[in-house]
Amino acid sequence: MNVLAAICCSVFVASAQNQQPQTPEEKEKQLLEFVDKEVQRLSSLLDLEYWQEFYVDSTLTHDYKAMTTELEEMQSAKVENRDLYVAIQDRWMQKIDDSYKRYFTEEQWKKYWKSGGKRAQAARDKRNKKN
Repeated sequence: MNVLAAICCSVFVASAQNQQPQTPEEKEKQLLEFVDKEVQRLSSLLDLEYWQEFYVDSTLTHDYKAMTTELEEMQSAKVENRDLYVAIQDRWMQKIDDSYKRYFTEEQWKKYWKSGGKRAQAARDKRNKKN
């Protein structure tokens, strides 16, 4: 699981364990702080152009909100199968990678791939084969 998924997972699991339920405003603030840090990390790593930072920010904001909503719906439905939660995360992580590939240059993509993208994809592929 890549850094993004791990952080999102930990945020979701903490709220799922009823440890001080977060208000929607707190969840939104935490998500936006996380997205901002990830945009800065990728920008530094890949030397992103301003327009690329915008697309990374937009992609992460949209996809993480959608993934969180989907995970919360599963939790509300009392679904206990961990594999279903992981499958949802994998699907959204794949969508994020697919988006990145469209607007990263070939050199940036290779650098992203080497910095963890390839490992994350291999882990998703392995889980998909298992299911």
